[in-house]
Amino acid sequence: MTSSKQSKRNLVLLSRSAAAIFAIYGSGIGFAQAQSSDATAKANDDTQISKVVVSARRREETLQDVPVSVTAYSAEQLSKSGVADITGLVLTLPNTTMSASRGTNSTLTSFIRGVGQQDPLAGFESGVGIYLDDIYLARPQGAVADIYDVERIEVLRGPQGTLYGRNTIGGAVKYVTRKMGPNTDVRLKTSVGSYGQMDGVLTASTPLSETVRVGGTLAKFKRNGFGTNFTTGEDNYNKDVTAARLSAEFLPNSSLFIRVSADTSQDDSNPKHGHRLTVGKISGAPILSNVYDSRANLNTALGHKQQVTQSGVSALVEYQLESDLMLKSVTSSRHDKSYAPIDFDSLGTVDFDVPALYKNKQFSQEFQLTYTGKAFQGVAGVYYIDANAYNKFDVRLLGTSTFTEGDIDTKAWAAFADASFDLTKDLNLSVGGRYTVDKREATILRQIYLGTAGSPAMGNPAAILFRTDTNLTKSDLHREDKKFTPRVSLGWKASADQNVYASWTEGFKGGGFDPRMNLVGSKLSLDKAKQGFLPEQISTFEIGLKSAFAKNTVLTNVAVFHSDYKDVQIPGSVAIDTNGDGKDDSFAGVTTNAGKAKIDGIELEATARLTDAFSMSGMFSYIDARYTKYIGAGNIDVANLRVFQNTPKQTASVRANYDWDMALLGNSGKLSLSSSVAFRGKTYQFETPTPILDQDSYKLWDASLVWSRSDNRVRVGLHGKNLSDVRYKVAGYLFPTLGEGSTTAFYGNPRTYTLTLDYRF
Repeated sequence: MTSSKQSKRNLVLLSRSAAAIFAIYGSGIGFAQAQSSDATAKANDDTQISKVVVSARRREETLQDVPVSVTAYSAEQLSKSGVADITGLVLTLPNTTMSASRGTNSTLTSFIRGVGQQDPLAGFESGVGIYLDDIYLARPQGAVADIYDVERIEVLRGPQGTLYGRNTIGGAVKYVTRKMGPNTDVRLKTSVGSYGQMDGVLTASTPLSETVRVGGTLAKFKRNGFGTNFTTGEDNYNKDVTAARLSAEFLPNSSLFIRVSADTSQDDSNPKHGHRLTVGKISGAPILSNVYDSRANLNTALGHKQQVTQSGVSALVEYQLESDLMLKSVTSSRHDKSYAPIDFDSLGTVDFDVPALYKNKQFSQEFQLTYTGKAFQGVAGVYYIDANAYNKFDVRLLGTSTFTEGDIDTKAWAAFADASFDLTKDLNLSVGGRYTVDKREATILRQIYLGTAGSPAMGNPAAILFRTDTNLTKSDLHREDKKFTPRVSLGWKASADQNVYASWTEGFKGGGFDPRMNLVGSKLSLDKAKQGFLPEQISTFEIGLKSAFAKNTVLTNVAVFHSDYKDVQIPGSVAIDTNGDGKDDSFAGVTTNAGKAKIDGIELEATARLTDAFSMSGMFSYIDARYTKYIGAGNIDVANLRVFQNTPKQTASVRANYDWDMALLGNSGKLSLSSSVAFRGKTYQFETPTPILDQDSYKLWDASLVWSRSDNRVRVGLHGKNLSDVRYKVAGYLFPTLGEGSTTAFYGNPRTYTLTLDYRF
């Protein structure tokens, strides 16, 4: 398709999308008017949907008023639905995929509107930013955090960067923890469930004086495995996580708030090994019947069992300079370490084993100045991050051990600003911009040792060096990327209950270096290696409508968007022949910039309080993500043969909830019965369609029965997840030519039941 035809196609799409929004808007007014007489008779404060307050634009606004694509979950919603960790939110989020990464329990893979990052190795930044109280988490290790001690979670879709923190090109997920109150507060949550689940979370806070409050949380999450490792006899897909958080808040006067926090977590779960989808090429090992079972033999890395530890300290200072002017400082330091035994072949022999170590550290500082006047609001700030990502691993395969070490430094700073002006009583204009400088330096070493006992760096000092394929230092590998990314948004309050907005935003993610590069086996030139991969760029145009009907008993949010995506970073691994005998005997990282892509989509979210007892909510999204230029081997454009990974075309969900008054053990309260069904369309695991690994469309059915005491001090819930016991793939490895053949898959959780008790002392 020529560029002119493509442009016309985009204009037609956008014009039709705009027409659709205004058609919905017009029919929405008719609906509201038609229902007004009945609504007046029946509606009251109890039937109205509670307003959700978010801080997506660095100031508190209701979800329906903010002209941004954002979905928010309150602590109350999360508790009543029984969502255990961040990946559980994906079933109700438009155009979003989040799951534990391949072979891990707590490393996050996330995609929003087709933009994300699958590989957690050093040198790659996620396209989706994860924030803990305004602190950007630079690495995905440990990001699959269990949800506790939160006030709400906000998920923003589209490029972010003019309002806070790190620039993220696809979207952002924000954990917002609650501030401590003026009275002593002690809360206990316990859970027991299928597969031996036993969880406990104890949270307490108390004032030491009128100006000082302290608090903390201790949590333990434990569960047996969904399957068995028949080689080691240990559980596969089990869970053993310990977490803690301490905070102190200081309120010297009404204008100053200071919070100092420290948190830590440790994941001691067994290695999560994949399920082979093919018979062993050499051994003839059959396919196991249970997709959660494995025969993997690798259980340690550097003599250490699988473990992920992370910790961080932070300081937040908010100083109210004037009634409408606030200065904020956010300072943070974080570290994490992962021992990761990855058995690619999932068999009991040393055929394709990769013991690995990941270490990350970061320091960040952000200053914000926020103004919230009546006709003008805005935020301006500066952000700095100094991060190091390090990994080393062996590839034990076909009589050799290939050692790879990558050490990547990132230093980035940015200045940003965003301002909103009331042009008229009903028309608002927002403009913003961000200037970012990203600097990266890398050291990469790749060596081949004889035998499969491993390299010296991974615990075998007697190893004999055969060859060094890559030995590049920071004097060889360094780059600096600079970019200004603007944002413009126009909001129109068409009526008291309808808000229309249109926005155009640019996003940017810096370039870098693949820490697995091989200058020999993959025939990568030195000049190409020094260049690294280029920055990604995206520009997104979006039109949205947020509406309330029938005296705030029905809420709808709809958005359509079009994105031009350039220089898409595609990290991947390919099998290579290191000794020239015509047989693949190792693999190397090959990261390319795909060229260009177009992404069009629509997102619809709705909530309805039909009576004071019965409510429903739902979501539907559609996305058409396609490469328009993708240069492959031989300088051939293979765009028509490539697909977007982790981006199903359709996703949808519907949830119904019914409440009725019910006393329990002499206490008045309310019983809630809810049930939900979620649909996800076909999902590709890689950019090249792979039928054996790609997941066909599927549906998940959940249900909950929750009793809450009228004072909300006691809550008891029974939660069933994946009640139809569907088996669905969330990740996989594909190296069919290496050794026994490594085609393995990882699956989402089977059917589970959990009984929870929340008690507030």
